[in-house]
Amino acid sequence: MIYNQAPFDVIVCGAGHAGCEAALAAARMGASTLLLTGNIDTIAQMSCNPAIGGQAKGQMVREIDALGGEMGINTDVTAIQFRLLNESKGPAVQSPRAQCDKKAYQFRLKHTLELQPNLQVFQATVTGLIFSGQKVTGVRTNLDIEFHGLTVVVTTGTFLRGLMHIGQNKNEGGRLGDFSAKTLSTSFLEAGIELRRLKTGTPPRLLGRTLDFSKMEEQRGDASPTRFAFYDSRDPEDLFHVEQTGEQRIGWAPGVNQVSCWMTHTTADTGQLVRDNLHKSAMYSGEIEGVGPRYCPSIEDKFVRFADKPRHLLFLEPEGRSTNEYYVNGLSTSLPFDIQIQMVHSVPGLEHAQLLRPAYAVEYDFAPPTQLFASLESKKVENLFFAGQINGTSGYEEAASQGLIAGVNAVNKVRNQPPLVIGRHEGYIGVLIDDLVTKGTNEPYRMFTSRAEYRLLFNHGSAELRLLHHARAHGLVSSTRLTRMEESKRQTEHWIGFLEGTKAPAGQGTFGDAIRRAITGTNSTHVLPALPTEFLSQPEALRQEVMYRVSHQGYLSREQRQIDKLSEIEKIKIPPHIDFLQVRGLRKESALKLAEMRPYTLGQASRISGVNPADISILMILIEAGRGGGGKPPAA
Repeated sequence: MIYNQAPFDVIVCGAGHAGCEAALAAARMGASTLLLTGNIDTIAQMSCNPAIGGQAKGQMVREIDALGGEMGINTDVTAIQFRLLNESKGPAVQSPRAQCDKKAYQFRLKHTLELQPNLQVFQATVTGLIFSGQKVTGVRTNLDIEFHGLTVVVTTGTFLRGLMHIGQNKNEGGRLGDFSAKTLSTSFLEAGIELRRLKTGTPPRLLGRTLDFSKMEEQRGDASPTRFAFYDSRDPEDLFHVEQTGEQRIGWAPGVNQVSCWMTHTTADTGQLVRDNLHKSAMYSGEIEGVGPRYCPSIEDKFVRFADKPRHLLFLEPEGRSTNEYYVNGLSTSLPFDIQIQMVHSVPGLEHAQLLRPAYAVEYDFAPPTQLFASLESKKVENLFFAGQINGTSGYEEAASQGLIAGVNAVNKVRNQPPLVIGRHEGYIGVLIDDLVTKGTNEPYRMFTSRAEYRLLFNHGSAELRLLHHARAHGLVSSTRLTRMEESKRQTEHWIGFLEGTKAPAGQGTFGDAIRRAITGTNSTHVLPALPTEFLSQPEALRQEVMYRVSHQGYLSREQRQIDKLSEIEKIKIPPHIDFLQVRGLRKESALKLAEMRPYTLGQASRISGVNPADISILMILIEAGRGGGGKPPAA
């Protein structure tokens, strides 16, 4: 049965963190959007730890918010603990993190989707794609219902041929208690899309009333929470918006009634149990073929790879206000259940813990992301977009970032508009996507501040200012919010100019000079000057951004000069019809790599492994000569 005669503009397959952002972005741009999910009751479920943010990830969530996404505000109003990581370090690497009420987060986002104009949510499992030539035109489902669409965004997470392991025990599924999408992979393979296997894992969940917190170290939340959403640019009612129907979404004021997390550690007994039973681990017994996450290792990996460490830290994180369930961060494993029980009981404070859910590993199909353009559209199948763990990433934040970009670009494709491509110099989302489509990944990709060349420019408070032009160009925020964002940028630039150009009292030079001496100098006589009252009366977020830019002016200017130096090569777009194999002078290795990757710009081409500066020079001559049709560059 065909559900719709007129095709949807965008069909999103999967309602995890990537799918939710993709569907909301498309619908908010005015496109007719369908979101398909195998289970409506698990929309936006936090399959792993119930937390958002962290190093580099917190900055990405703020970037999502600056581009009109939902993850930031959904986190703020369902969080039960806020912490600013790296608070003692510079603002560039300070990262907000929040522990969320798992069910409240999920229910609020589900409600948000249901209330969104232009968006229809429907429960059905996508079993295959519908093609017309090399274009996707719709999807088939397990209900024998077909949905037609002009574009399709695939956000299937760990569900593609998902297989869960607890020791030698195996169960099909992308998440404990959920299904496995077994036939969709065939559709991709038939279309010529390469698939490989990856692995991830999750720790056991424990019953809180059976834990002895007196043997653990308490971790309280910050008294003054660092929120993810930008509120100075929003209308006040955006926080707890009541629809015309009178429906009000779940949530509470950010930072109220915070709960504690708890820290403990493994013991010598834990390590001995792991080492004695490695042969029973699904990962170490050869049962799992997929590659696991290097930066979020299982407890088996920790004791094998870091054999010199006597113990490893564990964090007990509450799953919500209305549950007594705790997540054991750091104890991911695929050991048999009987070993898991002994291992848990070997940890201080967990001697009598009851397990509510076992730990397990899950392996699943992913499509190497070098098969995508920078827009996240498939190079093999037109109008088909991929976002989230199917691209080889790990983490809710990485998935949501890709989902938002894929949703926006699916709409842009329908409207024949240029894609949204965020540069590496503009934000962590740009670094993430460029890394994926240019370099690919052989293990679950996780974002770190160290992956960004210009991370000093990426302090979390500047996300709106950095991405303002993209929000404006693609219509991602309301006109009133856009006006406030533009005013914030004007005010920031005004006060930077004022502090840099105005004399401070007592012969301290300009205010900017005095601020830099006070912050970076070792002389105790260097103190902050008395700043103008008018500046001190500005919103706190604006003051913090101005002070950061003024105090780090030298470092930021140096990074900006590097960006300016490389900007020309980033601006030069490579005509899509160039036949790299026919370009005279290109080394064969480079030509093959370029033909496979189909880079969007010369800048992206320069970051492809095996392409050297001489190859880039040849391409630049070719493009400038206007001979991009497989012709030859001018003779020397």
